[in-house]
Amino acid sequence: MKVALKMPRIGMNMEEGTLVTWRVQPGEAFKEGDILYEMETEKVAYEYEAPCGGTMLEHLVEEGADVPVGDNVCRIDKAD
Repeated sequence: MKVALKMPRIGMNMEEGTLVTWRVQPGEAFKEGDILYEMETEKVAYEYEAPCGGTMLEHLVEEGADVPVGDNVCRIDKAD
């Protein structure tokens, strides 16, 4: 099943985060718990873990971009 992953809200006052680096590239498979990307907010650096296994289909955000909370950052194909 193809789904989009969104920029998470890490703290109550977080409005956006900076996507620092992608750790999984389009076409690469990953398993639940693997780090998909690294992000930073004003107060914290954070590694986003895959919520499920699957394959990265597409990055929707470039490295270094500021992304509002709730915006799509990538599309994945969830493993069945």
